[in-house]
Amino acid sequence: MKRRTRTAVLSLAAFSLLAAACGDDESSSDTTAAGSETTAGSETTMGSETTMAGGDCAEMTPVKLQLQWVTQAQFAGYYAAIDQGIYEQMCLDVTILEGAVDIVPQEVLANGGADFAISWVPKALASREAGANIVDIAQVFQRSGTLQVSFADKGITSPSDFAGKTIGNWGFGNEYEVFAAITDAGLDPAADVTLVQQNFDMVALLEGEIDAAEAMTYNEYAQVLEATNPDTGELYTPEDFNVISYEDEGVGMLQDAIWADGNRLSDAAYKDTAVRFVAASLAGWAYCRDNAQSCADIVLAQSPILGASHQLWQMNEINKLIWPAADGVGMIDQAAWDRTVEIALGTKNLEGATVLTAEPDAGAYTNDIVSEALAMLADMGIDVTGDGFTPIDVTLNPGGE
Repeated sequence: MKRRTRTAVLSLAAFSLLAAACGDDESSSDTTAAGSETTAGSETTMGSETTMAGGDCAEMTPVKLQLQWVTQAQFAGYYAAIDQGIYEQMCLDVTILEGAVDIVPQEVLANGGADFAISWVPKALASREAGANIVDIAQVFQRSGTLQVSFADKGITSPSDFAGKTIGNWGFGNEYEVFAAITDAGLDPAADVTLVQQNFDMVALLEGEIDAAEAMTYNEYAQVLEATNPDTGELYTPEDFNVISYEDEGVGMLQDAIWADGNRLSDAAYKDTAVRFVAASLAGWAYCRDNAQSCADIVLAQSPILGASHQLWQMNEINKLIWPAADGVGMIDQAAWDRTVEIALGTKNLEGATVLTAEPDAGAYTNDIVSEALAMLADMGIDVTGDGFTPIDVTLNPGGE
């Protein structure tokens, strides 16, 4: 990635202090660097030959991060960590791999194609149940961003109103919040609701083919608000729609998390890389919290597929899913985890399948990595909870331009 001019979230001196606590390693190696030693208990690799001082690294650790979709502000924190030199200050040479419909990020990770991956928790747990030894090491999104959107004149204000309606969902494991909400409303998904698979856009809703469409706060919902109402010639407004939040309905599932290779976490070198990678990534998200426009611009410089106002909207909505983070950004909340597992175990789709068939074992997640990372950032005075976070106001332009 081409480096942009920095307005760094952290001072160089602060990064130097953090780096001095981090040793370097080769992420694909099973052995630690020569001259290093392992600190008892933390397994953090240290040593004068690999320790960064004043922003200088004896060598850079190559890291590949697999995204679950294409470049957009959903992943802005990682792009910002590159752009602002945060990964570099951690002696990490990070390459970001874009996702696509046919790419399963957690499986890329499990098969050795990446060092870390971003994935929704239920999907990754399904892969783990199938044999992929992957571990959630940082829960970046603290809450679900999934919505069901309908035109206001349809009168759909709660899942109970889905009865007799045509309800869209994406499938591919994205449908379980929809089914959980329908079931909680006392409806039979197979008999009381007409469920159809929709594309990853809002065309079917806007053309009247479905009554309510699945959407993310940061993407598809913006698509309807940047579309022109043919009756007025102006953009649609929020008042034109009813929006059901699955988080508010109590069936939200944990979404974007950083996943690591469980087979490699026992290696001190890989674990050290994981701590540094998580710390730098969370610092990138803290930068985006405080510099939403800058992060939208960083993403736009990488990919102009989505327009400027759409990316800024997305950045603002993503920040709402991350901040505030009461226990510290990236910490895995037991209650949210348990709710996700309960839905994944107990909610059936139309084929009668559930995401999971058995309770995941205790090794499916750990807060050890993120706790070390947060301690580093907190010691440097970095706000890791975002208690004072306030969203910005974003005006969408036609087509998201």
